[in-house]
Amino acid sequence: MTFPIRLQFLGAHSGVTGSKTLLEWNKQRFLVDCGLFQGPSAVRQMNWVDLPVPADSIAAVFITHAHLDHIGYLPRLYQQGFRGPIYCSEGTYDLAQIILLDSAHLEEESARFARETQYSNHQNPLPLFTTQDAENVLKKFKPIPRYEWTTVGDGISIRLHRAGHIIGASLVEIRMHSDRHSKTVTFSGDVGHEDSLTLKGPDPLPPSDIVILEGTYGDRLHERVDATEKLGTFLKQAIDRQGVVVIPAFAVGRSQEIIYMIAQLEQQGVIPVVPVVLDSPMSDKALKAFFSHDEDHRVNSSFNRHTNFYPQNFETSTSADQSMLATMRDGPAIVISASGMLAGGRILHHLKKRLPDPRNMVVFCGYQAEGTKGRFLQDNSATLKTLRIHHKEVELAAEIVTISNLSAHADYAQLCAWLKQTPHKPRKILINHGQPEAQGSLVEHIKKELGWDAAASSVQTTWDFL
Repeated sequence: MTFPIRLQFLGAHSGVTGSKTLLEWNKQRFLVDCGLFQGPSAVRQMNWVDLPVPADSIAAVFITHAHLDHIGYLPRLYQQGFRGPIYCSEGTYDLAQIILLDSAHLEEESARFARETQYSNHQNPLPLFTTQDAENVLKKFKPIPRYEWTTVGDGISIRLHRAGHIIGASLVEIRMHSDRHSKTVTFSGDVGHEDSLTLKGPDPLPPSDIVILEGTYGDRLHERVDATEKLGTFLKQAIDRQGVVVIPAFAVGRSQEIIYMIAQLEQQGVIPVVPVVLDSPMSDKALKAFFSHDEDHRVNSSFNRHTNFYPQNFETSTSADQSMLATMRDGPAIVISASGMLAGGRILHHLKKRLPDPRNMVVFCGYQAEGTKGRFLQDNSATLKTLRIHHKEVELAAEIVTISNLSAHADYAQLCAWLKQTPHKPRKILINHGQPEAQGSLVEHIKKELGWDAAASSVQTTWDFL
């Protein structure tokens, strides 16, 4: 007997956050990724909406990687009654512990601040989820090794493959079999590329009937220039004028890559030795997790955590007092802080201090989602005179630059080249995790370059396959 496969995109079908895909087969429900919506207030409000199906009807959750837009809704899922297992790689589990607990702390602090300052439309502002919720759902994680089949339900198994995006990031291959019939659906999660200095690229796509592919950069090409060389040019310009370089960087993945790049530039004599401050407690913890998973490090990588990974004058800032001192120090210096899209956190305090001085520089080195403060500054820096931070207008005189090819996402050319490695033509490729125009563009590239059947999840959120 053949059972139909139903896929329903509950998030990331028209944007790049809130990744959640409901998979239904043989009267069983599974969720692939369970992320938060991020961006402007109207988008974040969707995180307060319960799933359209009872949470306790979901048999298990499969996680591709530990970024908040892929795991951040898990505590909310637990609140709604989910008690099943959560399958992921060892690296993803290690990072999830850091990210979920940090996110819960920020939620609680935000709610406390709103109550104390009465800066809320609600009489008693509540956090989206609590530390206890995060601790509860972390107990449901079941890390599994890559490349081995794991039975997760009646007639259904999963196998993980490296995705090359961050530590632990994995393609999730799902095999469903009944009688003599078998179908395979593979979720790419976020796909990396071969240009990282520290991480291996993605494994080839396994033979699959249906592929759910991310389309973050489906309409863009990264610059084909040496990212380290470009970073060195920017840093030298700011250092030469005694400026402070502020780098908004995602705590997981990007911060570690940037630290190593700066160390390489120092060792090559491209830039002088200056103070380099990592002002992000979560980045500091993620750095330790990074070194615990050399299975994802580049083969024969030249970095060594004890000799040449760190810049010579490197320091971490973990306490609030240390962070405040970092905002007050004179240049030249380099500060790496989060959040990477300027959505909140310590980076905003650095910007308030540094934006009014033309000697200073802000270097964007990661994807800035539509509606975020980072995207607004990136797109409008040439004409902006001020930027609103913490309800106040801050003068904008610092130089704003972008290194686009430091993204941990593959662009459309890299995605098509990666797809070509598989000898098995999928029956269907569905694009999600991208703006509608990016999804549509990637669909056309796949059809033209590979001759494969592809469609965008932005045009239809529910798909049935026999």
